[in-house]
Amino acid sequence: MNQAVTHPSADPVFRASRRHALGLLLALLFLNASLSFMAVWPTILVKPDWLLAPEFILLVAALSVWLAWRGQRPVPNAAGWLAGFYLVMVVAHYADVVVPNVLGREINLYWDAPQLPRFIWVTAKGNPWWVSALAIVAVGLLVWVLHRLFRVAFSALLTGLQPVARKVWWWLLVLPLCGVVFANYAGVEITFKVLCKPVLPTYAREAQRLWYAFSPEGAAKLLPPTTVVNAAMDEPKGTPLATLNHRDVMVMFLETYGAMLYDQPDASAAVQGSREKLQQAIRAGGRDVVSAFYTSPTVGGGSDLAHMSLLSGIDLNLKQPRRFDVFMTQNRPTLISLFKREGYQTFGLYHSVFWDWIERSVYGYDTYVDGPALGYKGPAFGYWKIPDQFAIARFQQMYPIHKDTPPRFIFFPTISTHFPFCQVPPYQPDWQRVLGPHPFDDEAVAKAQAEPVQWQNFRPDYLRTINYEHTWLAGFFQKPDKRPMVYILLGDHQPVGSVTHGEVSWDVPVFIVSDDEKLLDRFRAAGFSNGLTPAHRKSLGEMNALTGVLLKAFGPN
Repeated sequence: MNQAVTHPSADPVFRASRRHALGLLLALLFLNASLSFMAVWPTILVKPDWLLAPEFILLVAALSVWLAWRGQRPVPNAAGWLAGFYLVMVVAHYADVVVPNVLGREINLYWDAPQLPRFIWVTAKGNPWWVSALAIVAVGLLVWVLHRLFRVAFSALLTGLQPVARKVWWWLLVLPLCGVVFANYAGVEITFKVLCKPVLPTYAREAQRLWYAFSPEGAAKLLPPTTVVNAAMDEPKGTPLATLNHRDVMVMFLETYGAMLYDQPDASAAVQGSREKLQQAIRAGGRDVVSAFYTSPTVGGGSDLAHMSLLSGIDLNLKQPRRFDVFMTQNRPTLISLFKREGYQTFGLYHSVFWDWIERSVYGYDTYVDGPALGYKGPAFGYWKIPDQFAIARFQQMYPIHKDTPPRFIFFPTISTHFPFCQVPPYQPDWQRVLGPHPFDDEAVAKAQAEPVQWQNFRPDYLRTINYEHTWLAGFFQKPDKRPMVYILLGDHQPVGSVTHGEVSWDVPVFIVSDDEKLLDRFRAAGFSNGLTPAHRKSLGEMNALTGVLLKAFGPN
């Protein structure tokens, strides 16, 4: 008697196997997506990014090894423990991708962790109690829901991995992916992008940064015990800046203003006309200018490295990023500290900053002025909104100089020449109009705002921004100062390779502008030459060496 043939789909074992395979697939997709999302710029929202999450790949590999060896779940309630661990990883990844949107830089636990309680407290104070209570409940509910979902997903993952953990085909898939992850951790560039931003390297660096920050021994290994600024602070009050004779000082870092503007013939020719007009304007205003090349601690970006190398007298080089990280956790004296001690009122003018820049406490300005504080009502240009011309004009309007105004030290990083160099602002010859509600002609605004980013060829727009910088500076120097001021203008770094079209030196020009010829003679004795074009192409040293040159020139006879 023939037995009835049973269809495979009716077999309970087959159905269970198919259900486990489907559960494994869904768990893999969900858990990977939970750790590979990306931020929606410039918000705190996120969206899926269907690349592979490095840490999830390693976790799957580790679980597969255990199941292949033991043939069972790692420990009782393994899914619950894994869900808790994964939740922490997801929160860490969220912070890692969202913080750059909010603060304009990578996450930094030294600075960011202490701000979280303050942020929560300030937010709570500004709302009725029931709003805070509702927010706490909502966050708690979200954490509970995510943990439950992760627990279900890991349960399905563990169940689905058991029958495949010893299969050769499975390891032929998993092992190459692990190799790609470790290559990514090691910094190997892969032409085809398959991985999202990893979590562990970021927090490994943060742990190392915190160790250096809170370890005197670690900091001592990275930073010099003393600097030229320390030596100046040790001198009697009134001595270190004696030659200045209480003149105001403005340090103006010219964004992305590199030596390629001199070294590359086509770039030099493109900006030569506006540079000559700037030099003429400086001299027509009763001042003179000397120049030289120095070597920036960075290239293509990282302006803070250049800013603080000059202010501190320490080489905070891009090639040793931990030095800057650790410096920013130390209470080291800077030029700002010195000028404050000598009776100067210190200002930081950062019109590109629209977020709560907490690291400004290291700089220690008496008065910090960011973008919102300027109250700009005119049209926005590019990513950075406020033109340099308006920023300096508005600053002078907000903080006029009177007879009893103490001497000033002003630190002003420009921004209109910043990457990606689009929407170059028009120049307004009427400096009073630039402060009004209609600072530019409508036609000029429409033309500038219609400019697209030239992602394939940045160079022409970059050179246009430099011409704009020369033009507004020429207009600025044509105006007389309320009282004598010394200007230190210098580039922060060379532009990115897509602008320079190849490797370049890290050199930047430095200009000293003053009506005091005896002071300028001191810079000439240090290797500076007349005009905006240095006579000698050779760099006079690293940017932190310029700190010592400035202090020597400003010091006693």
